[in-house]
Amino acid sequence: MWLLLTILAVAAACGIHFRWRQKFRHQQRQLQADMEDFQRREQQTAVDAKAQQQVLFNSMLEGLLLLDRNRRIYLANRSFKNLFGLKTELRGKTVVEALRVPELAALVERVERDGQVFDYELKLPELSERWLQVNAAAIFNSAGEREGTILVFHDLTRLKQLERTREEFVANVSHELRTPLSLIKGYVETLLEGARNNPEVAERFLRIIERNAQRLDLLIQDLLTISALESGRVKLNVQPVELRPLAEKVFTDLKARAEEKDVKLVNQLNDLVAAADAHRLEQVFANLVDNAIKYGRTQGSVTVGGQKTDGGEIEVFVRDDGPGIPPEALDRVFERFYRVDKARSREQGGTGLGLSIVKHLVQNHGGEVWAKSEPGKGATFFFTLPDSKTKKF
Repeated sequence: MWLLLTILAVAAACGIHFRWRQKFRHQQRQLQADMEDFQRREQQTAVDAKAQQQVLFNSMLEGLLLLDRNRRIYLANRSFKNLFGLKTELRGKTVVEALRVPELAALVERVERDGQVFDYELKLPELSERWLQVNAAAIFNSAGEREGTILVFHDLTRLKQLERTREEFVANVSHELRTPLSLIKGYVETLLEGARNNPEVAERFLRIIERNAQRLDLLIQDLLTISALESGRVKLNVQPVELRPLAEKVFTDLKARAEEKDVKLVNQLNDLVAAADAHRLEQVFANLVDNAIKYGRTQGSVTVGGQKTDGGEIEVFVRDDGPGIPPEALDRVFERFYRVDKARSREQGGTGLGLSIVKHLVQNHGGEVWAKSEPGKGATFFFTLPDSKTKKF
């Protein structure tokens, strides 16, 4: 009896032990599977976080450069590479090796010494007119040890260009105003000192004063027009406009000026109808024809013509037979106050803004403007306008 009970007890204990071991192994396998799944999720989370971090850095407009404690590049985003015109992999390289910009290497040393540097302006020597603003700071760990350096780059090129343009504009306006004002002041002082008592001299002086006052008035009007065009305040009333009658009107207005130089005005425009603002388009024609009369040769001719293009536009030209424009000046003639021959331009009474106004007006119509010339063979100015047949009103 006791033997049987002992055998049963041992058998029961073995069964319990066997089932416990099976359950333990199952739990062990489950735990191992859970651990592996947890590790996979952790790895995927790390990969996703790194990918998101990379996307975030590459989506920044500012250039970002992260250096380790040995001044080697740990991270450089896409904007940074674009700013410096770089295509190769930068990770692991020093700033000197990757960029060859001594000023930047000196800036890193300064950051390590001072802890941070803000609003540092850097001009890149090997790239055309590129200015950068750099904000940099050292990175420290919880123990106060330097782990690396972070640098953020802002592109100041456009701002520098605008500043230079503004400075040039102010200088040009001041110069253009100074000349007629000085003449007016000088002749007025002479008249006040007694020249007014000589009718012949007084009349000549007053004519000079009147001419320079008109020049000032024209300059101010052109400045206001340029300001309105560049600020977008000019609203166009676009309608179908017949080009030939419009050119004839401009010829009539400038007839006296053409007769002074014995210049023949030729209208070769056919039945072309553009989608344009008639008043603003008249300004374009007036400026170009007046310009051609001024700088064309005496007893020469000024021709206006045009044609339809395959692209559904109308291409118009104004041609003179004067001395022409030097090749290096063709791309600059539409700049404000740019003059090919400064002395002659002022003698002719121009403000230096006419072609710039033409450019803005044509562009506001959705067209383009350009010039062609061969020295000694005259100059031709072209511009395009939408064809009224393809334009929806």
